[in-house]
Amino acid sequence: MDLYVERGEDMQLVVNNITKSFGEKEVLHGVSFTVESGRAMGFLGRNGAGKSTTIRCLMDVFHPDSGNFLLDGSPFKPRSLKIGYLPEERGMYQKNGVLAQLTYFAMLRGASMADAAASANHWIDYFGLGEYKNKKLETLSKGNQQKIQIAQSFLNEPNILILDEPFSGLDPVNAQIFQNAINEFVKEGRLVIFSSHQMSYVEEVCDDVTLIHNGDILLSGDLDLIKLEEGRDKLFLSVLSGDTAWEKALSNAFPALGIIPGDDGLILDTKGRVSQGDIMRWLNEERLTVRRFGLYEPSLNDIFIKKAGD
Repeated sequence: MDLYVERGEDMQLVVNNITKSFGEKEVLHGVSFTVESGRAMGFLGRNGAGKSTTIRCLMDVFHPDSGNFLLDGSPFKPRSLKIGYLPEERGMYQKNGVLAQLTYFAMLRGASMADAAASANHWIDYFGLGEYKNKKLETLSKGNQQKIQIAQSFLNEPNILILDEPFSGLDPVNAQIFQNAINEFVKEGRLVIFSSHQMSYVEEVCDDVTLIHNGDILLSGDLDLIKLEEGRDKLFLSVLSGDTAWEKALSNAFPALGIIPGDDGLILDTKGRVSQGDIMRWLNEERLTVRRFGLYEPSLNDIFIKKAGD
């Protein structure tokens, strides 16, 4: 008998005002955000920010002190749902064969022996590990062990995929294979949430992001809209010049302009009071060679540093 409740598309997971303390130290201070199916959500934060604690509370590894988790308006019960979960601390059996233990995990999640073996074989082959099916896990390289850990989270085609630091230990080629698997799940309307320190992967995969810092949510929502808001009234300017005297001249010409050093150029905060056209005319009058000038779109890494950096 299948132990798990199947969920349809258009799922919504609500994390509602979660608090959690260890001893006298409160590590989560009313954490709230929403995750929609068909949209990968990146859960970001520095070491110790509260990412793993939030995920462990969600998976009922820890019990929150207050707040709740809702799936489509009903209490979230991970043991009765079809969930793929990759914890930050990996915990597979080093002395057991790869295929045997993946089949075992799939059966624990409600699959028949035949279906479990089929799912295990599929994901082993998907991650290019067919030659290691009958090898003990301990004989594989660390990178291949990580791929087996990841494969177990995809067993039985879960409707919900929760991944804690999934890209850790993967080389760029294997990271791309894993990224493709996530993209396929998202396109199929599944609910995907993962935490990561690697902003480039989050930026490529995720539609939404949530940033937690010291147990508080700093921002959450559509990544494109967050970038648009963070870049509002800002321009990026890069000039070919042998010195930086022109930067002071620019500041003198436009006292209201905020000038922020950026990568290979300047971020200009117009504050809505200086037009792009006026700056362009000044650059022409000064006979400066412009390498790049236009609207500023911050990277996710820029936003992360600005919001969570000390």
